[in-house]
Amino acid sequence: MTYFPEIDIFENELIQKYEGVLEQLLRDHTTEQNIFWATDNYEHLGAEYSYHAQITKDLISGVNGSVIMPRVKKDKELQQVRSRSMAEVFTPSWICNAQNNLIDAAWFGKKNVFNKEIVKKDGSRTWQVNKNKILFPENKNWRKYILDTRLEIACGEAPYITSRYDTTNGQYIPVEKRIGILDRKLRIVSENVEESGKWLEAAQDAYKKTYAYEWQGDSLLLAREAMLMTFIENYVLKFGKEPLPKSIKYIAYIISWNTWQMDGLKGVIPNSCMAVQEGTGNLFINDDIPIQHCPGCKTGNINLHNGIYSLIKDWYVKDKSTGKKGRKIKFASLIQKH
Repeated sequence: MTYFPEIDIFENELIQKYEGVLEQLLRDHTTEQNIFWATDNYEHLGAEYSYHAQITKDLISGVNGSVIMPRVKKDKELQQVRSRSMAEVFTPSWICNAQNNLIDAAWFGKKNVFNKEIVKKDGSRTWQVNKNKILFPENKNWRKYILDTRLEIACGEAPYITSRYDTTNGQYIPVEKRIGILDRKLRIVSENVEESGKWLEAAQDAYKKTYAYEWQGDSLLLAREAMLMTFIENYVLKFGKEPLPKSIKYIAYIISWNTWQMDGLKGVIPNSCMAVQEGTGNLFINDDIPIQHCPGCKTGNINLHNGIYSLIKDWYVKDKSTGKKGRKIKFASLIQKH
């Protein structure tokens, strides 16, 4: 039972079914505004769709409900443009599965935990799901698995996080056959928890320990939407009904923190670094005063950028300023020097 069997999650339907959820999925907690387009692909639609413009609900809903769509549904020429300009190349699900399997093989200490990879006679690849309940090594358990921190870098539509569809051919994948990081964590939750309230708590933990970042705003929104629907679809599969609206909205809140907009090489909001005139802090006012380029961009030191550093939330550490769990930290501060 699924509510969005098509791969494209229509924003109009999100608005109708889940009040306030789309607004949450558009939120950027670093700037305390909305995520922005960060691409010129939509500027022909007007100034509101230009590179630096924020993505707002009205720009992608109503008569604009088909503006954002998965890459596989975009015009072929536009796909090529994005591949050339942003190196946007999406990964087939079988490769995502193979690489996620490697991670799990290391974690469990054995292969083929969730599925077995198969090469067909025609050379194409797929996988056969292990339908037995997942068993854990003596020193590990299901709680440790869902609390294991996982990150997808430059996530695009987040095929490594959730495999609702194959991003290369648009094929919809049933919940029981999915191979993403969250797909696996939610399977573990469903196999070990029977009561709805406890299932929701465990699912929230799984989302809080799963991260991803992306440059382009449209892909980021698609990733967030896919993660939201993965939550709903897994709950429906387990309990035969949708979660309460407050539970859906809280998952959307977690997603909006854990899947964020960032230049992955610099750790800042895309294109937020500046060149300024020495001693003034101003942008290009007097041609006689030397220009000071961003120190981080100039030296390659991720800690010296003058742009806006992207923030994430550590959900389990207390914030000294508020006294509550959920400390805000710069993602760049987590990257060790080598």
